[in-house]
Amino acid sequence: MTKIRLTKEFSFEAAHMLDGYDGACREIHGHSYRLFVTVRGVPVADETNPKAGMVMDFGLLKQIVREEVVDRLDHAFVVRDAAENDALLKSLAARFDRIVQVDYQPTCENMLTDFAERIARRLPPRIELFALRLHETATSYAEWFADDNR
Repeated sequence: MTKIRLTKEFSFEAAHMLDGYDGACREIHGHSYRLFVTVRGVPVADETNPKAGMVMDFGLLKQIVREEVVDRLDHAFVVRDAAENDALLKSLAARFDRIVQVDYQPTCENMLTDFAERIARRLPPRIELFALRLHETATSYAEWFADDNR
């Protein structure tokens, strides 16, 4: 059986800060994120199936990633849920709605780990999450590969 990889690109805007970081990224700042999601599987062989010849319907992949990542984070402020951020979060919550608290430092690397878990659990049984690539800037990105995490 021939295995095929499919990749779909997504984009979203989000702000974050890196608690305790020793550089400029400790300040609140934003990114125009680009996320590439690659899945792997065998195309449907049953010619009577409306999805014949497809590994996965791109529409379903789009729905999963939008619900698990894009709709959740687009135009949001992503911040670690830590006691030292309580006053900041209380102040921001009085004025802004799109605050997403996470249980990790919201680096590109940690966000990928979160995205991988969220996306993988929603994929159809015969489809495998193969790789993720998250661009923070036009020239900087992190990658996650399933084979590296087995």
